[in-house]
Amino acid sequence: MPYRRTENVARRLAARRAAIVAAAREAASEGGMAAVQIAPVAQRAGIAAGTVYRYFPAKTDLVAALLAELSEREIGALRRAAAAAPGPLSALAASIMTFAARALRNRRLAFAAIAEPVDAELDAAQLAFRKSLAAEFTDRIAAAVAGGHLPEQDSTLAAAALVGLLTEGLIGPLAPDAAGREHAVVQSLALLALRALGVADARARGVVVQTVISDQESGIS
Repeated sequence: MPYRRTENVARRLAARRAAIVAAAREAASEGGMAAVQIAPVAQRAGIAAGTVYRYFPAKTDLVAALLAELSEREIGALRRAAAAAPGPLSALAASIMTFAARALRNRRLAFAAIAEPVDAELDAAQLAFRKSLAAEFTDRIAAAVAGGHLPEQDSTLAAAALVGLLTEGLIGPLAPDAAGREHAVVQSLALLALRALGVADARARGVVVQTVISDQESGIS
């Protein structure tokens, strides 16, 4: 009985922490990381500010937890998309297009997590997010190279450039307004990325089209 009670308490604590992070995510979606403040987040979560402080002693702790959660969510989405693809090149295309589609779905949150200037003590957490994206793309590029689908290249360097291309093209200050043409923007960036990685244009177009069809069939939006 004591063990079960302890387990229930741990479950409630975890649920409350998750609710606080979810409230922080909503705030960041609307106003960026600057909007992630203890009192407003507590109000969103329906709890007292003192309760938030018990889980996150400072705003920086809360933002760091949010960045870690966003990283886990996004990397998970990329991996699921890649796992559903029929081969290494398709897996790479699926991960690129999944990242692009999700970033456009919530540009404010994506910018806040990846590129928005933050407090110096949060630089490392934000950099860790970018590194996790680059590492995921590194693995996809390396697998496509190993399978003979891409020319030999430095997969780590290529992945870093890919993250830069997607970030600037989707959510950076130079990114065009994609409202109403999200699918076209996603496909254009995926084609550009595949060409840059060494896929001939006709084949790149075929891979992108097939990825779109697969996504539609699997219900991915």
